[in-house]
Amino acid sequence: MSDMDMVVFCSSDVQKDAFPQMEEMRRSGTLCDITIKVENRFFHAHKLVLAATIPYFKGMFTTGMAESRQREVTVKGIDPDALESLINFVYGGNILVKSSNVQNLMIGASFLQLNSVKEFCSQFLESRFHSANILGIKSFAESMNCQPLVKAADCYIEKHFEEVAQTEEFLSLNLDEIKDLLLRDKLRVDSEEQVFEAMMRWVKKDVSRSDFLPNLLALIRMSYLSPVFIADRISKDDQVKSSHKCRDIVDEAKDYYLLPDRRYLIQSFNTSPRLYSSIIGLIFAVGGLAKSGDSLRTVEVFDPQDNKWYLSEDMSSLRSRVGIAVAKGILYAIGGYNGQQRLNTVEAYDPSTGRWNRVASMRTSRSAVGVAVLNDELYVCGGYDGVTSLNTVEIYNPEKDEWRDGPPLLKQRSAAGVVALNGAVYAVGGHDGLSIFDSVEKLDPTVGEWVTVASMLSKRCRLGVAVLRNKLCACGGYDGHTFLQSMECYNPTIDKWDKMASMAVTRSRVGLAASFGKLWAIGGYDGANNLSTVEEYNPEKDEWNFAPSMVAHEGGVGVGVIPGPYARNLSLKAHSMNNSEINTE
Repeated sequence: MSDMDMVVFCSSDVQKDAFPQMEEMRRSGTLCDITIKVENRFFHAHKLVLAATIPYFKGMFTTGMAESRQREVTVKGIDPDALESLINFVYGGNILVKSSNVQNLMIGASFLQLNSVKEFCSQFLESRFHSANILGIKSFAESMNCQPLVKAADCYIEKHFEEVAQTEEFLSLNLDEIKDLLLRDKLRVDSEEQVFEAMMRWVKKDVSRSDFLPNLLALIRMSYLSPVFIADRISKDDQVKSSHKCRDIVDEAKDYYLLPDRRYLIQSFNTSPRLYSSIIGLIFAVGGLAKSGDSLRTVEVFDPQDNKWYLSEDMSSLRSRVGIAVAKGILYAIGGYNGQQRLNTVEAYDPSTGRWNRVASMRTSRSAVGVAVLNDELYVCGGYDGVTSLNTVEIYNPEKDEWRDGPPLLKQRSAAGVVALNGAVYAVGGHDGLSIFDSVEKLDPTVGEWVTVASMLSKRCRLGVAVLRNKLCACGGYDGHTFLQSMECYNPTIDKWDKMASMAVTRSRVGLAASFGKLWAIGGYDGANNLSTVEEYNPEKDEWNFAPSMVAHEGGVGVGVIPGPYARNLSLKAHSMNNSEINTE
């Protein structure tokens, strides 16, 4: 037979059977040539196996170290139970990880350079994040220099700050750690009040911490606290009152509201915003129009997390061109048009019950109305009463269920954008029945009158407005000649508008909402058709992309965002109907 007449025989059984056999030999002590001593425990093994599977021992046994010639070596800095589990792992291929041993295993795996086990332990800890353990896990991850776990823990802390701040671990943080948290821009809280209260809980835990209060109070974003909270809560706190430095900070916070022209001089506290808009809120599209053009009572909800629309409870009334606002987690539908007349009625949606309820009616019927929320009160500005555009303002107090007159606008404004920013209400664009405006006016409630600020770059009525990253964003609308797709943003610090990326579609009567750190332009009218399409704006890239379209509406919706904490228990229904089933009666 020729040497060329050959075949290679392969069998996976050799490798498959080898390690079980070596494990059996290790346990019986057969051919073991090394004993590892840890504390008062001894582990017998084979140098060849340890060197082939554990980088630490490969370095010990193959580089001429003295240990390579010894039959017993002592290892320090590792838990004996962890070493036993890790040796079992390299012989048997599996390891039991549980809450009681994961940290020791991760320390041991890092020591032995078993990166796959270290990574698995990190993933195990991440999967068990909880508000009660997250600060401890982060501290452990930092001690291990495990940056992926540190980063994941930081994200969890920022996302669940309010819950974390209620824990004993939070109260046990040292000064540098609490300062690090208060400095973060990405704390996902509903208001700066939550950050202040968390800080005060930490201070009051230990009387010796009172000395730190001035430095910590300076880290609170005082310009994002309401004047009422500053006056009634902070100013009256005994520890604040007993500190001259704290009183100075509070006085400057009051000056911030009373003397807006001098705000640039204030340096004792941070006036930059936290990224509140990164809070994941549910976007409600309310009322609007059906394909037939009829007004709707339908409500649908968009969840930015799962990128889907859901049905919610219908309103009691038909409403298009309706004003929408959210205060303390309650969504209000204000005025509008029912297909026959302008409305002064108001209804409120409570996500905790999933029901709409009527509240006190406005004094004036209005459609095409703008609404903003400031200090937990609703400011209803301008609109159209069926005869003329309005300059009147009504203010609603939910606690009293009462309306009162507010300072009138400088101009009659119908179809304007209205929004609250930095303790003031802005009325943007709109029209008076004859002219379309690029002008903008601002109301500081502490002054009690409207003043003009920088005009927009474009005239706009029927526009969408929202606040993102401490800027007022205005998009779409109609300028009297053209239906618009452009967007511009106003920086109140320098009183200036800047052009941003344009939407893909022209949109008049567009709803604009901020959630999850992005803007959402919802529905509208392009000059020929009512729109159900939605676009999503990414501020990091300054670009728009299409998002899932509405199912139950054809434009003209009012939009509002209920923050996630208020909507946790909300029961929503997946869309199971077509537009022909929508109630327009």
